[in-house]
Amino acid sequence: MTAANTNSVTVPEGYAPTADEAFMNPVQREYFRQKLLEWKADILTQTQDTMSSLKEDSMSHPDSLDRASATADRHLELRSRDRQRKLINKIDKALRKIEHGTYGLCEETGDEIDVKRLDARPIATLSIEAQETHERGERTRAG
Repeated sequence: MTAANTNSVTVPEGYAPTADEAFMNPVQREYFRQKLLEWKADILTQTQDTMSSLKEDSMSHPDSLDRASATADRHLELRSRDRQRKLINKIDKALRKIEHGTYGLCEETGDEIDVKRLDARPIATLSIEAQETHERGERTRAG
């Protein structure tokens, strides 16, 4: 992650964001931008591999059990692909937030999301506290 963006901000080799530095300083923003772009590229590569595999498997299967197995595999792959599509949408949303200067802010409280949380889950939109409150509310409604 050492490439520079159009702002010519370079992320130092081995850099990891810390709470000791200014929140979403230019290096942190670039770090997360690169991390998100790399994640998206990995997902797109996996999706292309999946599509190639599905095309290869689309040949007719003479045996009914083989056909049933291939159909089940195809459904599983398509569900996985749908999850990947949703994840790419979340990555794109995070990238837009970086562009607009709102990345890393909790959507419920407006507080800064801990950089360790963002490093572990760069598409996080809630602080840990807001996420826990949200999950408690879901358990209450479900129970």
